Amino acid sequence: MELTIYHNPQCSKSRNTLSLIKKQGIKPEIILYLENIISAEDIRNIAKLLHFPIKDIIRNNDKDYLKETNYPVGEKDIELSIWLAKNPEALQRPIVLNNSNGKAIIGRPPENLYEIL
Repeated sequence: MELTIYHNPQCSKSRNTLSLIKKQGIKPEIILYLENIISAEDIRNIAKLLHFPIKDIIRNNDKDYLKETNYPVGEKDIELSIWLAKNPEALQRPIVLNNSNGKAIIGRPPENLYEIL
């Protein structure tokens, strides 16, 4: 089984999800999305696997951050994905992709992982 995790080591949910993956004996591909650029196209592909519109993979709980970065409220997925590629801190985390079956989850809570195994 091939898993990819979009990981932020500073996030407890992300660390806990990664721990659950490793407890399954799986060595995932770990993408440190704050250090490695994620393209707008990659973001749109992730959203498709999640079956979510882009707006639903944006952390909207930090209103000040969204305001400071000119969050494009009401825009279409393409504009939101471009904004999110420039502001990866706003990405919901962690996101786990099962490359073997094409399924994906947001690890909030971390136990969501079991839905794609």
